[in-house]
Amino acid sequence: MKSTSSLQLTFQRRLKQARLAKGLSQKGLGIAAGIDEFVASTRINRYENGIHQVDLDTAQRLADVLEIPAAYFYAEDDALAEIIRTHKSN
Repeated sequence: MKSTSSLQLTFQRRLKQARLAKGLSQKGLGIAAGIDEFVASTRINRYENGIHQVDLDTAQRLADVLEIPAAYFYAEDDALAEIIRTHKSN
């Protein structure tokens, strides 16, 4: 099992990868996830850089916008994360 800091780093990396794959800016993702437009860019930047940890409700909203299961952010290894990402059921 990964440590908390390792899981946080994994979350940060996967959030940024998923955002870039969707072609969204930090501000665009934040606004689409319901974060106030005046802080959306800063908030997503802080999530991606580990300055703030995202709560589960926000992680779910981000996943919904990115059209991936929230479990993708938290999978222990990249192979499992890729399986989760590509097998999203609608």
